[in-house]
Amino acid sequence: MSSHEATGGLLIEALPYIQKFSGKIVVVKYGGNALAGASDERAASTFAQDIALMHAVGIKPVVVHGGGPQISAMMERLGKKPEFRNGLRVTDAETVEIASMVLLGNVNPQLVSAINVHGASAAGVSGQDAGLLRVSQRDPALGFVGDITAVDSTILKSMLLDGAVPVIATIGSDALGRAYNVNADTAAGAIAESLGAEKLIYLTDIEGLRTNALDPKTLVHQTSPAKLQAMIRDGNIEGGMIPKIESCIHALEHGVKRVHILDGRIAHVLLLELFTDAGVGTMIESAPTNGAK
Repeated sequence: MSSHEATGGLLIEALPYIQKFSGKIVVVKYGGNALAGASDERAASTFAQDIALMHAVGIKPVVVHGGGPQISAMMERLGKKPEFRNGLRVTDAETVEIASMVLLGNVNPQLVSAINVHGASAAGVSGQDAGLLRVSQRDPALGFVGDITAVDSTILKSMLLDGAVPVIATIGSDALGRAYNVNADTAAGAIAESLGAEKLIYLTDIEGLRTNALDPKTLVHQTSPAKLQAMIRDGNIEGGMIPKIESCIHALEHGVKRVHILDGRIAHVLLLELFTDAGVGTMIESAPTNGAK
């Protein structure tokens, strides 16, 4: 087969998926860890191309981003040692200021600018804007770490109606307006539920979920919430993966149709997962569909 025929075949392969997902909301959580192994600028540009193409073919992408490694790097530059408990950052008053500075002043504008360069109209939003993420303190020992108590997605729905791509930084606020750091995995799941998203996609720094975190050969291609809960009980899921998997389960139990965990270091991984028969990474769904996406 010639290269022209292969290219044509790939485009035709994408057609039914473009038709299927046109008009549907797809929430993409872009983790700071997805930048591993590449410059921030190059990784953000490749990711932005995927988002712009999704937008161009009628999909409604919503980007929720973290910035854990970038926050940790800034803390260390300022003489503070990052500390985590069960995958969550211990966040004192100074740390939440640092997190806000990094997410709102660096990561968010970088992603917004990259998406705009590629032709989609992106706009940055904080979880504090228009009461998007209302939170309460999770645990005094963790400091300013918020549990989401309510999501008001009015501002996001308005942006989507206007044809914009929301890019959301996960800083929430409590009833008194105090800022809290919110786990971006959890926030992405809650936002996907609020919007009735077709898909929730997590981009991270591994190729998907493994039954053995240290063995790439144990990649799980397709699974269910029940199997994930069993893996957590058995200790096969731990650390920072726990809030991600818990948010996957919760989202699937509250209206989101499918959740995907993908390796954000792979160029154009979103397009490979959405628009090809084989797909990549791990797909999680409540009811088996024989591999259908």
